[in-house]
Amino acid sequence: MQITHDEQQTLAPFQWIKKPAVDGPPAQRDPKVVERVSQMLKEIENKGMDAVRAYGRELDGWSGDLEIGSAELKKSGDALPADVRTALEMGYERTHRFASAQRDHLTDFEIEVAPGVAGGQRYVPVSRVGAYLPAGRFPLLASAFMTVGVAKTAGVPTVVACTPPSGEHGAHPAVLYGAHLSRADRVFAVGGVQALGAMAFGLLGEAPVDMLVGAGNAFVTEAKRQLFGRVGIDLLAGPSEVAVLADDTADPVWVAADLLGQAEHGPNSPAALITTSEKLGRAVAAEMDRQLETLPTRDIAGPAWRDFGSVVVVRDREQAVAVADILGPEHLEIQTAQDDYYLRNLTNYGSLFIGPWSTVAYSDKGIAGTNHVLPTGKTARYNAGLSVSRFLKPLTYQRTAKEGTAALAPAVERISAFEGLAAHGATATIRIDRIGRASGAFDAVPEALREQL
Repeated sequence: MQITHDEQQTLAPFQWIKKPAVDGPPAQRDPKVVERVSQMLKEIENKGMDAVRAYGRELDGWSGDLEIGSAELKKSGDALPADVRTALEMGYERTHRFASAQRDHLTDFEIEVAPGVAGGQRYVPVSRVGAYLPAGRFPLLASAFMTVGVAKTAGVPTVVACTPPSGEHGAHPAVLYGAHLSRADRVFAVGGVQALGAMAFGLLGEAPVDMLVGAGNAFVTEAKRQLFGRVGIDLLAGPSEVAVLADDTADPVWVAADLLGQAEHGPNSPAALITTSEKLGRAVAAEMDRQLETLPTRDIAGPAWRDFGSVVVVRDREQAVAVADILGPEHLEIQTAQDDYYLRNLTNYGSLFIGPWSTVAYSDKGIAGTNHVLPTGKTARYNAGLSVSRFLKPLTYQRTAKEGTAALAPAVERISAFEGLAAHGATATIRIDRIGRASGAFDAVPEALREQL
């Protein structure tokens, strides 16, 4: 959702109370990142686990066991405060419930497309998924629910998880407990690029995964980009983003708090306010400065707001929708007197949070049930967040009876002849000949085709 110079020109007719100070490519496009990841993946593919362990020692300071045993996983929750453990269990249950509802609404079907001709579709899960569970300065404890848990709800037989090594448990205990709740089949203390390479190349005592999922830093995202094609991926997530669309009924204190709630993800996390009220826009800008004075994470959220924050005033709700769809934010909150209008008309966002009582953090922690692995960098124009459907292949099939040949073969024979693809046409011709072209079965075909068209 970073607002480029060109987009600022597009949005120039609107009133800007605050413009972003930085105009440049996201960190994932840094040539140094691209080069470093390429070199690492090549070495991991060539040298296998020797390279994985060497990078673990170099980058994570870890030389212990890589796999977290099942017994260790089960007791990981014992290291957590009781209220944190309960909250994690609640988050898993609600995320699982929402994902289960998604799965229930994806149904197999078969229809008759012509007499004697049936077409159908089955939803079949991918076989193996590798999930990356970040655990940096701020471990995202709900990540396992959104990746491992949703994959298992989709029916994926094998889900392997990797998380950066740390501490006496081999990894962050809350992250491990999340993986345990989410029914990960195996969990490894491997971080960063080496984790994704190990899962994609099949170096962890498992076959190569079919798909890689999960958020991470610029290096993790670049590794997914370079591995795409060899494996599937969920999406290329950049810095976390938030936009609030608000009118004069919104509370500036709440709006500012919600903007800062995502800005603290990182110093390059964009936060934007789109408003039909200049008074609210100025009040929120002032409130951001006030709240930053005492915010414990102001060293992160402050630079994010200074460099990537924006406040734009629009004339009416139609302009508000237009600006929001240009930004296409990862998270979009609506705090207006006309929330239903915006729900009906907005099209480009990762996930929508409707009304002042819906804050992004509820989803981030898994408590609201919806997935927090979402498109960033304006990719919401053509992409959606992670869900059960991403782990399911909608496989089609066709079933044609002898009596259905008349509805298909003559048209295929004609089209193939026009294209000059003789072998294509022959597959239809041999079936026509088997029935017998003079049998009368094909007499009404041209009329029937015209009627169907």
